[in-house]
Amino acid sequence: MKTFRCYCGNTLNFENSRCIVCERTLGYLPDEKQISALEPAANGTWRALLNNKTYRQCKNYSEYDVCNWMVPVEDSQSLCVSCRLNHIIPNLNEGQNLTLWYRIEQAKRRLLYTLYSLNLPVVGRAQDPNKGMGFEFLQDETIQDEFSNELTIKHSVVTGHHAGMITINVLEAEHGTREVMRQKMNERYRTLLGHFRHESGHYYWERLINGTSNIDSFRDFFGDERFDYQQALKNYYDLGPLPDWQDNWISAYASMHPWEDWAETWAHYLHIVDTLETAHDFGFSIQGVDVSPPKAEEPISEGQMASGYNTPVSFDELFDDWCRLSVALNALNRSMGMDDAYPFAISTAALYKLQYVHRIVNTAGD
Repeated sequence: MKTFRCYCGNTLNFENSRCIVCERTLGYLPDEKQISALEPAANGTWRALLNNKTYRQCKNYSEYDVCNWMVPVEDSQSLCVSCRLNHIIPNLNEGQNLTLWYRIEQAKRRLLYTLYSLNLPVVGRAQDPNKGMGFEFLQDETIQDEFSNELTIKHSVVTGHHAGMITINVLEAEHGTREVMRQKMNERYRTLLGHFRHESGHYYWERLINGTSNIDSFRDFFGDERFDYQQALKNYYDLGPLPDWQDNWISAYASMHPWEDWAETWAHYLHIVDTLETAHDFGFSIQGVDVSPPKAEEPISEGQMASGYNTPVSFDELFDDWCRLSVALNALNRSMGMDDAYPFAISTAALYKLQYVHRIVNTAGD
């Protein structure tokens, strides 16, 4: 994730909606892949100082302040390209849900930023009613015990993916609850953004692998996905991960089934790309070696604005930079008494799978 510049020169972050220096309202322009300072225009619209075009605030920006994306004035929809992918949002009649929804939207927009930057197809339900990407943010259904006056869970929401629809349990945005679940599941890493990246991997398996010429090469690296998933799931939770999982998979959960192996590897690839972009944007140099951008920037002609990344660097360069950077990140975290930022060791087998994902990503638009 890059940082951005306000019209006044102040550094901006992806989530910002107001500049603390010049106090201008800000908005993310999906068509430019940039944050722009805004000035009020006619009929409740805004003029972006970045390109002098006119926009409206996304409805979830103007009404709930959980979004900072803009809608071009010629677009008739009230929601931005991110929020129109939502099918179910949290019940806002419950006090904490507005805060939890805000955190969920932050993570979702970071996912979409990376997907768009990698030129991956993001096809919504409006274009593909059966398998288009969509999001449902649901919460556990509870009932009140009439004797003890305590709430018990009647129906538990499982974060997951089905036919393009990504479901997130709203409680994953509640930090304490998520940490309890992380420890219960014996996981070293569990974040909202990690959930979105993992579940997007299932979406892209359906779009880029299943039923395409890539299916045979996928099976060469990840195994035969036709193996019964429910049986694999039962084996994993009854018996635990395979004893040699560190040698062949990027995480313990990846050893459960080829679908999960792909989704975990996909998520780690997005972790790597996004973190390297951040490090490059801040000018990081590890042991005298500059961190390269995960993708080379497009040439910009005079009068044009940068529109993201386009030409891929080699996987070897990307991975070498990641090895140096992740070691440094972990050392910095330990200096602060915190857990490792990247608590994983990438085996040779997992490395080849990451390289395969890199190839799939960079040929997705061909």
